[in-house]
Amino acid sequence: MPEPTYDYENVLVEIAEGIAWVALNRPAKRNAMSPALNEDMRRVLIDLEGDDRVQVVVLTGVGESFSAGMDLEEYFRKVDQAHPSVQIHVRRVNAEWQWKHLMDYSKPTIAMVNGWCFGGAFVPLVGCDLAIAADDAVFGLSEINWGIPPGSVVSRALAETVSSRDALYYIMTGRTFTGAEAEKMRLVNSAVPRARLRDAVTELADSLKEKNPVVMRAAKIGYRKSRLMPWELADDYLYAKLEQSQYLDREGGRQSGLTQFLDDKTYQPGLGAYDRSNSVES
Repeated sequence: MPEPTYDYENVLVEIAEGIAWVALNRPAKRNAMSPALNEDMRRVLIDLEGDDRVQVVVLTGVGESFSAGMDLEEYFRKVDQAHPSVQIHVRRVNAEWQWKHLMDYSKPTIAMVNGWCFGGAFVPLVGCDLAIAADDAVFGLSEINWGIPPGSVVSRALAETVSSRDALYYIMTGRTFTGAEAEKMRLVNSAVPRARLRDAVTELADSLKEKNPVVMRAAKIGYRKSRLMPWELADDYLYAKLEQSQYLDREGGRQSGLTQFLDDKTYQPGLGAYDRSNSVES
C-alpha cells in the first residue's frame, strides 16, 4: 500500500526518519491561529498518531514566527458575531488540539520555537512535552496592552511551567522576553542559536526515538496526571500505569532491560536505552 500523504491548507507536514515536522503555515499572519488552522491541526494530530512512520512530532511555524497567537479578525471578531453554537464549536476545536490532544498524545512532542510566540501560542507550546527555542525568539503576553486579560487557558499554561513571579510580571506588564530568558524561566528546556535550532531539535528527537514507545507514553502521561493527585491516589495510579505498560509492551522492555543489565552485563541504565533489537518481540 502507498504511504499516506498529508495536504492541509494551513499546516505543512514533512515526515523524515521517524520525525514529523508540523509547521503552522500562515506566515503572512505570523502563523496566527484561525478557526480553519485549528481544524487542520486537530486533523493533523489525529492522522499522525495513527501513522507508524512517525515516532516523534515536532511543532513549529513557517517563516520567522512560531505563532503570533490567535487571529484577532478570524477567531474573535467574526466568531463573536456568529451563532452561539458556532462559537462553542470553534472554542472546542481550539482546545482539542492545543492542549487536550497534545497533553495526552501517545507520541513524544517537541515545540520548536523559531520566532515570534505570543498570547494563545503559549498553550500549544506548553502542551508539547518538551520545547527548544531560538535564543533570539521573541515571546510576549501583550493582551494587557490592548484591554483584555490573556484568553483561553494561557494563564493556566503559564502556571504549569514558570514561577508566579515571572508569570505575573509578563501578564501584568505586557513586556516581551527572548528565548534565552524563556530558558532561564524554564518555559522552554533550552535556547540555542537560531542556526542550530533544527539540529538541536533533531538530536533531541533522535534520543527519544531510541526509547520504548509504550513505556514512553506511560511515563509522560503518568507524570502529567499524577502531579495533580494526592500522594495516595498517585501511588495507586502510577502502579496501574506500570502494569498497563507491561501488558501493552510487545517488546517486553522491562524483561529485556533487566536481562541485559543483570544477566548479560551488556547494559548500564543511565548511559542510554537498552538494546531494543534484542527485545522479546524481536
